[in-house]
Amino acid sequence: MRKFKIFIILFFVVIASSCGQQKKYISYTVKKGETIKGIAKRLGIKTKDLLILNPDIGRKPVPETLIIIPNNEYQQIEETAISVENNNSIIVSEEIPNDEEEIINDFILHKVEKGDTFYNLTRAYNVSKDQLNQLNPSIDSHGLQFDMLLKIKPIEDEDLLVLYRDTIQENAVVKLAMMLPFRAIEYDTIDPKDIFKTNRLVNITTDIYLGASVAIDSLKKLGIDIELSVFDTGRKDTKLDSILAVTDFDNIDAIIGPLYSEEVPKVANRSGIPVVFPVYSKNQTRFSSSKIIKTFADREVHQKALIDHVLANYANENILIIGDSSATSIRNSDLIKSKLLQHDSINEALIIYPNQGYIRKDYIINALKPDVGNWVILATDKRVISSDVINSLISLPVEELEEEEGEEDKKNDKESDEPEMQILPEDTVIKVFGIFKSSQFDKIDNNKLAKLGFTYTSDTFTDKNSPEIQLFHSQYLKKNYAYPSYYATKGFDILFDIGIRLASGKKLKETFKDGISFRLESKFEYSKSLFNTSSNKGIYIIKYNPDLTLTRIK
Repeated sequence: MRKFKIFIILFFVVIASSCGQQKKYISYTVKKGETIKGIAKRLGIKTKDLLILNPDIGRKPVPETLIIIPNNEYQQIEETAISVENNNSIIVSEEIPNDEEEIINDFILHKVEKGDTFYNLTRAYNVSKDQLNQLNPSIDSHGLQFDMLLKIKPIEDEDLLVLYRDTIQENAVVKLAMMLPFRAIEYDTIDPKDIFKTNRLVNITTDIYLGASVAIDSLKKLGIDIELSVFDTGRKDTKLDSILAVTDFDNIDAIIGPLYSEEVPKVANRSGIPVVFPVYSKNQTRFSSSKIIKTFADREVHQKALIDHVLANYANENILIIGDSSATSIRNSDLIKSKLLQHDSINEALIIYPNQGYIRKDYIINALKPDVGNWVILATDKRVISSDVINSLISLPVEELEEEEGEEDKKNDKESDEPEMQILPEDTVIKVFGIFKSSQFDKIDNNKLAKLGFTYTSDTFTDKNSPEIQLFHSQYLKKNYAYPSYYATKGFDILFDIGIRLASGKKLKETFKDGISFRLESKFEYSKSLFNTSSNKGIYIIKYNPDLTLTRIK
């Protein structure tokens, strides 16, 4: 450890004024990494009270921001320093921490291990390679070195990631099965163009398989002896019983599929081995078997992540929640509102429901506030309602040059049935949040979403410039004469992740305790209980930028 001495001269500071009174409030300069919540905690006051003193300051002010704090509380925090100053002492520090000790308190750290790359580090911690280079200048010239301790980013109010390490046991053998509804016999006499043109399930099934086949090739190149048995389950509840009756699964490590959610519990109970559900279904919340592994996060996980994001970044915005008339949406809207109102500084969140199947524009416009930011949370899956809201927010009634109205114009205004809407400044700030970016947004112009800073939860995030993505695309194109779809990439990610975890020599569910894995587009953060259904909680929060690019926020 490198040691050196440093002299710090502290000068005498007069604490009280000549009249014996102190100022009730004083200014405080925010330091790097500090939050309003953290400062309030040290002061011994509520976050809400500190925000009231500083209404224009967000919960995460930038460093060097001046805020107002109660003077008496500030003195209690600084009591030790004040006593030193009053003694007019010269303090000699025998040593100060070296770089490694210093960053433990201020930065997320990562110790470089075998297999680490810039790609997996930047994806896992959501930082850029340039940010890593700035904090760790040596890697710019020497690259990543084994056992190197890296500064990743300043610690904020977040949990540290535990990354899963791909470990391959010597002479690893992995045996997998896939159960997919190819319905090959049924489609044998039909032109393939007609099949894929009209049948969405066939496209999903085929793409998952083709992506998984590329994953098989990749695992074999890593030295894993991997075998895949494929079963055509046909139409729902037609062939599965016979497959389960004649197949011995004793030597199979895991089954990927089936795609019908109703069939999954049956396979788990009859086979007795891990069953990986490779798609999303609303019915997956009903799964109860400890053998079932859900690769897609439940909607509740997405909703909680979005609420947490809103709460963490709230800075006195006006919040609107858009629901629909379904029981699920009403329940979710109420839940979102109740969670938001638990925040120290959020006193109001307005829920707007449709009238005769659509959201009236005047309801939305008149609920906006021109003097603060407006956050609109979509708690609906209805395409029409989402489209109504986006279009209403894009075309605001704004101030126009006043012209003298004639008597006829005034008469027409009085007789008009059009609802009155407030006139808003052109710079009114509006931001829209969504839970999933599902098909409800497919027909909404991305330029509109970008203009509203659309922020949403997602099960995938793609860095098209990454070498891993480009390699997969080239391999898939060479093998299948087409670029991979969403489900093709999912098929790769799911099978590769399951296969390489099993290659460690551990049981699949035991590897879930070893950390979070990031694959091409997916994040796998499985619940660790061995006795319940394993659920993936790995999702991203993504934001549209004005130039239509996407930024991963979390």
